[in-house]
Amino acid sequence: MNVKIKSVVLGLAVLLLAASGCQTTEQPVEADRPPNILMIMIDDLGWTDLRIQGNEKLETPVIDRLASQGMRFTDNYAAAPVCSPTRAAIMTGQSPARLAITNHVSRNQDRFKPEGASLRAAEMYNYLDLEYVTIAERLKEADYATAFIGKWHISGLASEMSTVEPPRRPEHQGFDVNIGGVAYGGPPSFFDPYDNPTIEDREEGEYLPFRLADEAMEFIDEHQDEPFFVAWWPYTVHWPMDAPQELVEKYADRPGFEDYGDGVEMSTRYAAMIEAMDDAVGRVLAKLEELNLEEETLVIFTSDNGAYGGVTDLAPLRGVKGHLYEGGIRVPLIVRWPGQVEEGTVSGEPVISTDFFPTFLDVAGLEPTPNTPLDGESLLAHFRGGEDLKRDAIYFHYPNYAFHQENRLGGAIRMGDYKLINFYDNDSVELYDVVNDLSEKNDLSAEMPEKAAAMKADLVAWLKSSNAKMPRPLESDD
Repeated sequence: MNVKIKSVVLGLAVLLLAASGCQTTEQPVEADRPPNILMIMIDDLGWTDLRIQGNEKLETPVIDRLASQGMRFTDNYAAAPVCSPTRAAIMTGQSPARLAITNHVSRNQDRFKPEGASLRAAEMYNYLDLEYVTIAERLKEADYATAFIGKWHISGLASEMSTVEPPRRPEHQGFDVNIGGVAYGGPPSFFDPYDNPTIEDREEGEYLPFRLADEAMEFIDEHQDEPFFVAWWPYTVHWPMDAPQELVEKYADRPGFEDYGDGVEMSTRYAAMIEAMDDAVGRVLAKLEELNLEEETLVIFTSDNGAYGGVTDLAPLRGVKGHLYEGGIRVPLIVRWPGQVEEGTVSGEPVISTDFFPTFLDVAGLEPTPNTPLDGESLLAHFRGGEDLKRDAIYFHYPNYAFHQENRLGGAIRMGDYKLINFYDNDSVELYDVVNDLSEKNDLSAEMPEKAAAMKADLVAWLKSSNAKMPRPLESDD
């Protein structure tokens, strides 16, 4: 059904219900257009790095208020414990295992291999090929104006980047506008001059998150009369950690902070970056309010992976970015859509980054592309009424080494209250009740061998069905 016709029908249905004295909690969007979508994805923001998530050291009033206006998910997962795979998964709705984009893009994956390792990292692609249809390309079918603003990191190697446009940047993947989206994993500088060919230098010393917020606001302003999709994925709070000096000084004298701590003490610069990020988010949300677009806009706030180790305390979670423990993959998710999502709700439903693609299709009134696999599920019904998803499990595959922390190559499966990790170096497993043991301290694999075996078999079957590339023994190359 045509999107506009579908919306009109829905609107008439609601009016008839009202006239008959019936009530509904689902309000239609404006009849002549599908809703706007603003997706905010912060880089390296940990699950505990918001006050609303229990961190009383930080000041995040904007995001805390956003959570009070919508639904906050406690069990949301990034598709991978590092950035590039998650970004590719969101763009395509396919798992990193299926895409064979399983690590942050790098010219040599083996250079991160720790001493004494027995496995060579799995082969992977360093870019998202143009053969994949992105969510931006699908939304263009419903007449969305599309903008990518921020970190891309799935177009190839930074060493290959130049001012000559590579054909895999966002503007070649369905976005009308690209500001910031290049091969960089982290910005050369958080202050103008930015040394980014897609960001015109404007004012020396200007702070990048504020600049990208300005760009998002300008795009929203220009396209307020048509449906828009804005992927605002600012580089913050990624390395190199830097923030306006006044914010750094604000935290420098507070107890419990130090400059690049050991994971127990929080870095002053990291805390300052988070507060600046909160401010930037507030500027963009204020633009929606100014234009009276709040009820017409689905806002998604999330992160691409767990926090960088050594700058923040992720307790009670175990592990950090690059790990398959909860600290590496469990990340914040807040959803706001007035009239569609009940205010102040909290969901414990396990969800994952691949769910955004089918959700956005559903929101826009679009059907999945025939014969194209989707590894996620639409969350629209859950947003509106808390309806549980029908799937049995969510899966992870990280067959690569991370440069920032020594990690073991492995896969994982979350099924109900339980999560199993299968380490590839010795084929061992660990089983945790992550609902009652959030810190993953009590390995239940010996106490529940049948459950562990069944979950491992399910994970292995999923890896095979996804044609996942696997690591190889080092001696196999001899």
